[in-house]
Amino acid sequence: MQFTQEHAEIRRTLRALIDRDINPHVDQWEEDGIFPAHEVFKKLGSAGLLGIHKPVEFGGMGLDYSYALVMAEELGHIHCGSVPMAIGVQTDMATPALARYGSDELRAEFLAPSIAGDFVACLGVSEVGAGSDVASLKTTARRVGGDYVINGGKMWTTNGTQADWMCLLANTGEGPVHKNKSLICLPMNTPGVQVSKKLDKLGMRSSDTAQVFFDEVKVPARFLIGQEGMGFVYQMQQFQEERLWGAISAVVGMERLIDQTAEYTRERKVFGRTLLDNQIIHFKLAEFRTEVELVRSLCYRACEEYLDDKDVVMLASMAKLKAGRMMRLVTDGCLQYWGGAGYLWESPTARAYRDSRLASIGGGADEVMLQIISKGMGTLPRSSHG
Repeated sequence: MQFTQEHAEIRRTLRALIDRDINPHVDQWEEDGIFPAHEVFKKLGSAGLLGIHKPVEFGGMGLDYSYALVMAEELGHIHCGSVPMAIGVQTDMATPALARYGSDELRAEFLAPSIAGDFVACLGVSEVGAGSDVASLKTTARRVGGDYVINGGKMWTTNGTQADWMCLLANTGEGPVHKNKSLICLPMNTPGVQVSKKLDKLGMRSSDTAQVFFDEVKVPARFLIGQEGMGFVYQMQQFQEERLWGAISAVVGMERLIDQTAEYTRERKVFGRTLLDNQIIHFKLAEFRTEVELVRSLCYRACEEYLDDKDVVMLASMAKLKAGRMMRLVTDGCLQYWGGAGYLWESPTARAYRDSRLASIGGGADEVMLQIISKGMGTLPRSSHG
């Protein structure tokens, strides 16, 4: 990757905002179990950071994807996983298809205020019985005159209790499961939308994750993103950016935890010498740092190919798989070296340990990534291709 002065400026701008407006409040937000998304997103939007690679005519910067990747990496300086994840939903998970395929009218109505930070977006894909298996989702949006009437529900919806609109994936026809789905912009204040509860999670404590139900929810047919029946394809494209975002956003946090662990073990003495003097510890930390750098390099390579309009499904899946597994190894290994101090709820190791576990589940579980990689290698059994 060849970074420019503009890349460096995005890093500086975002880092200053994180240090001033986010990190001083993270501990309280984690305790409260929610952060003020509208307040935080408005500050990000005013700084131009919610539309880095979105169209200029709708308030974006119009830059290429490498600048968005830099932002995702820099979000790792936030001292929790919750707030970066919520921001990532806004920038790289709920809005790419709308930016790429939405009508000008639809983009003015939903994308522009999302880029400005006036709207909070959420993504409605996963259901109770259809998480990583997107093709099996049951939510329907049937056409009735000039409207879609939506019934069903969504689960694990990040930003769900605060969102102004949802990028909803629903079945709009009876055909094959990969060709009967569409993406629809759904205002969350529409009659019949019920946010049933905020889920109580192991980690990502300050990210509001909701279960949502739809009962005869009526929205105009013009809220359709792109073409009817293309929703599965659009969502698979969104997943590429989501998975690259998830991988690169993990890098800085892992590096910080490794550095914190090195400092702690340098000061902590056991049997007359510091923990860091043990070869097994400083060698393991060196190994962790090397593996984290490989994740960064893989993300950069995938980004370069993405900029060249190449299919990066394989690389994005590999990056997400490796990043998720490295987060588990790094947080578990570092916590071990902190000992009892690392097991305390408020310690940075404990928070990282809790938050990191989601990385191998959300956005497609490890097993799904392995299936995608196997398919790309041509080693997947024919009966599994679907």
